[in-house]
Formats: sequence, C-alpha cells, structure tokens
Amino acid sequence: MQSLSIHRSENKMMKGNVSRDMLSWDESVFRDESVFDIEYLPESFLHRDGQMVGFSMALRPATRDSRPLNVYVQGPPGTGKTTAVKVLFDDLALFPKVKTVQINCQIDSTRYSIFSRLFESVFSYEPPSSGISFKKLFRQVTEHLVDNDETLIVALDDVNYLFYEKEASDTLYSLLRSHEVQPGSRIGVIIISSDPSLEAISMLDARVQSVFRPEEIYFPPYDFSEIVNILKDRVKIGFYEGVLPEDLLNHAAKLTAEQGDLRVGIDLLRRAGLNAEMRASREIIIEDIDKAYESAKYIHLSRMIQNLSGSEKGLLSVLVDHTGGRAGNVYEIFHEQTGLGYTRYSEIINKLERVGIIKAEYTPVEGRGRSREIELLYRSDAVKVYLDRYSKES
Repeated sequence: MQSLSIHRSENKMMKGNVSRDMLSWDESVFRDESVFDIEYLPESFLHRDGQMVGFSMALRPATRDSRPLNVYVQGPPGTGKTTAVKVLFDDLALFPKVKTVQINCQIDSTRYSIFSRLFESVFSYEPPSSGISFKKLFRQVTEHLVDNDETLIVALDDVNYLFYEKEASDTLYSLLRSHEVQPGSRIGVIIISSDPSLEAISMLDARVQSVFRPEEIYFPPYDFSEIVNILKDRVKIGFYEGVLPEDLLNHAAKLTAEQGDLRVGIDLLRRAGLNAEMRASREIIIEDIDKAYESAKYIHLSRMIQNLSGSEKGLLSVLVDHTGGRAGNVYEIFHEQTGLGYTRYSEIINKLERVGIIKAEYTPVEGRGRSREIELLYRSDAVKVYLDRYSKES
C-alpha cells in the first residue's frame, strides 16, 4: 500500500463523499499476495523442528558423497510434509553434487512417467515422447549420475497413488536396486503418504521389503495454537497492518482446525482478503472469513478432482446424480456413458474410496446377498463445481 496517505489525500479531494476507510482502485489489502499461495515456501517453517532433524540426519550422508538413508513420511493432508521436503531440498541446493527431484504421484503414477521426470531433472530436457524403453531411460539416468559422481534424492509425494495404481513395488525396486544395475549409482528415496490407512511397507513385494528399510517420520495435524502461529506469520508478511484483526485470525484458525488441513486456512485468508477488496474495504470482517470458508474447505476435494483421469471424473459425474445408489445400478449408467467394463469400474470405485471422495460399503440386499452402496463424501453440488471447472480446463 505505497504512499497510502497520498492516495487518501487525493481521493478525499477528488471524491469527497468516499470514506477514508475505502480502498481506491489502485490499492490492495495485500502486501504480498503470493504468501497465501499453497505452493509458497515460508522463510520460517514453524512447529516441525523434530521432523526436520530426522530428515537432516537421514540425508546427511549425501553431502559426503555417500548414499543417503531412505525415508518414509506419513501424515494427513495439510500437515507440512511437502513443504518440509521443499525446505530440505532448498538447503541441499548448496551441494552441487547432490541432485534432488520432487515428484507428484497424483500426476505421475507409473514407473515410466516417474523415470521420465528423473531424466528431465538430470538432463534438463524431456526424454523423447516415444521410442525409448524404460530400460534405456533407466540406464541413461544412472550412467549420468555415475559419470558425474552425483547423488540423486527422489521424493515421491503422495506415493499412495502409486499403490492405488499397483505401480509402487516396481518403481521402488528399480530405484533401490539402481546400484546393482549401475555400480556406483547413489539414489536415495523419500516416500510421502497422505493416506492414514495405507500400510505402505507391508503392501510392498517381498523383494522390495528386503531392501527398503526406511527411517519413518510422522507429521501429526497441527493443533489450534500452532495453526494460529503459522497463519499469524503469513498475515504479518502477506497483509498490511490492521487488515486482519486478531479475533478474526483466531476465527480463521478455528475453522482451519475443524478441517485438520493447514491449506484450508492459507487459502481462506487469501479469499477473505479478496472478499474485502470486493467491498473496497481496508479491513477483513467476519463475513469475509465465513464466505471464504465455503470455498476454502473444499481445497482437498479440488486438488483430488483436478488430477483424476477422464474415466474417473466420468464416474464421479454419474455419482453426482446417483449418490447412494447400488454398485450394479451405477455401473449400468457408467457403462452406457463410457463403454468401460466392470473390472475398470471396480478399480475406479476402489481408488475413489481410497482417496476419500466416496464411501462404498457392502449392505444386504433382500434375496440377493450383499451389494456395495456408493455414496459421495462431499456435497454433490460441490463435486459438480470442480468437475465442471477441470473439464473446461482439460
């Protein structure tokens, strides 16, 4: 809000009927709006000191040209797992022989696509879109690491999606056995899961379990006081002084704690600031917070739908109008619209249930044994909003 007093003086002379509490067209409540971006990397990463120490100890060997320990990171969504890895990788950038790459497994959920990302990270250009086998792709990556005496640390974010697609064991086996294929290759693996019910180690093949013995680091949900501290830090940097009263910060933190996802609070503050600007106000009021919450509370749903395949979105679209229906009845509608068979339909049901969009419980059917009843875990209108949004973008 540069030259705020000048703007106010000018506005008063030019528009004597405009309140001094109103924003002019070229002013903003934001000092730095990017602070409220979910991908923003904070200078102060609060309330995760223990986890960062565990990370540092596991990866320290990489700074001495040795293979780092592998790490298994667990915790619900919005608890700082992804940010922790970004902070750590930012620190490791000081070591030129340590290469890091963070891969979103919601987007890259096959072994081949993950190694394509590794290739791109190592060589700074994408591999050919066709005509190159996995074996050759793998060999080129590991040969480059050995030739340049580099250590690669791979973070598989939302690794639970690899398990849903049955790609986890093959992917991890290739990464963990790279030194056998290419002697001298040094690759460390971090897997990050946001699915509390996922028993990742026990679900891996025996051949992977025998070599994957990671350090385990848990990220619990932030408590109310921690959420207040983190949001207050963002407010101090992102808003101008006086924009968000302390009682409303506590209100925003309370709503965030109810969802158990810090990302809700960060997005909520950005939306609340925009709501205040829509009113041309210099100060956020409780109505701005509550209105923002109606959208921000769906941030997890939004991100999940964004990364679904076309057929997965297709089934969700059917469920918008038929939530609570029997699996067989829903399948008939889905098959009519997509032409896909029951096996693929069942796979999609299982995935949508694992990511927390639907509930598919077996219930008794008179004279027919049991059948699954499929129900959306979010309001149908909210699901439809994001389906429509991402269908238009694709």
